[in-house]
Amino acid sequence: MKESIEQTRSTMLPYGKQWIDEDDIAAVVQVLQSDFITQGPAIERFERKVADYVGAMYAVAFCNGTAALHGASFAAGIGPGDEVITTPITFLASSNCVLYTGGKPVFADIDSETYNIDPNDIERKITKQTKAIIAVDFTGQPAEIDKIERIARKHNLLVIHDAAHSLGASYENRMVGSYGDMTMFSFHPVKHVTTGEGGVIVTNDAALFERLRLFRNHGMTRDSHNMTRNDGPWYYEMTDLGYNYRMTDMQAALGFSQMDKLDSFIERRRQIAAQYNKALIDMPGLVLPYQHPDTSSSWHLYVVRWDESCFSVGRNQIFNDLRAENIGVNVHYIPVYKQPYYSKLGYEDNQCAEAEVYYNTAISLPIFPLMSEQDQDDVIHAVTKIYNRYRIK
Repeated sequence: MKESIEQTRSTMLPYGKQWIDEDDIAAVVQVLQSDFITQGPAIERFERKVADYVGAMYAVAFCNGTAALHGASFAAGIGPGDEVITTPITFLASSNCVLYTGGKPVFADIDSETYNIDPNDIERKITKQTKAIIAVDFTGQPAEIDKIERIARKHNLLVIHDAAHSLGASYENRMVGSYGDMTMFSFHPVKHVTTGEGGVIVTNDAALFERLRLFRNHGMTRDSHNMTRNDGPWYYEMTDLGYNYRMTDMQAALGFSQMDKLDSFIERRRQIAAQYNKALIDMPGLVLPYQHPDTSSSWHLYVVRWDESCFSVGRNQIFNDLRAENIGVNVHYIPVYKQPYYSKLGYEDNQCAEAEVYYNTAISLPIFPLMSEQDQDDVIHAVTKIYNRYRIK
């Protein structure tokens, strides 16, 4: 087959992108014309909508997902001397939130098929200092939360579920967010719905709910039951060291409107993933995403691995060539322990064998609801073109 010399696209196709419509714009304008653009009623309406959707009792909105994870670490009581086990194949915030409260992240390796944290390695990494597990639903496929929760109960640990990738996904027919001690969802523009920046923690625990609310608002309360005295209606007390991590009403209004489209957004992501599977399945050397039979992914990412033994060049050359075709591929993620800051803290490189194999071979293809059929065809064409260029016959 003769390779086409022409570039696949004239403009760059990003790996992810928001979809904002007129209803979303109108919802934000309505807030801008109201009495409250922050600390108003739109926040609670959005929180209630997210909690109801996932089947949780409580939700606490934050200005971004990282702040939400910081809040979860605080609410869990993680502090100096405490260890928290998480995955290295994640964004920095999943482990940084432990550092923020003085704890120590411990990295367990990933499962070679799902790329989620390996429950068996979690158990191997538990010590007397372990306080919690942060399980990440990488690419939108839920981690094996049943096994993780059994391990947590056995060792009296809290489970923080980093579901930044998996709003709308399910495990054993239960919505992500309906289990675990706390679950975080992210609303960054490349996620399933967006508030610009934003995050939320959902929980079924009333005590954790109250600690989260306290933390996002300077550690300040006006609840007379939690104050040492009450000087009058204006009076408030700071009972703990919190932060200003509040979400604005503008963000919440956008998120409330976006939630109405969540199911259709996820269905579109699943259609694109199915189309990629169909087009790429018969290409030896490409490792397509494995789906655990108990999960229903919300497909935040579509990751293809390139078996190094099947190609004449490595992943980096393939990545650069796909970018040259104006396909905005990406790599998710660099193992966290490789970061220079973590090296300064004493973390060793190459400490998780499966994570290293994954990192050296993974490329994320574009997947987002606003993609057209032509966009999908362009991705498939570019992948096929580069595949044929470097495939060892």
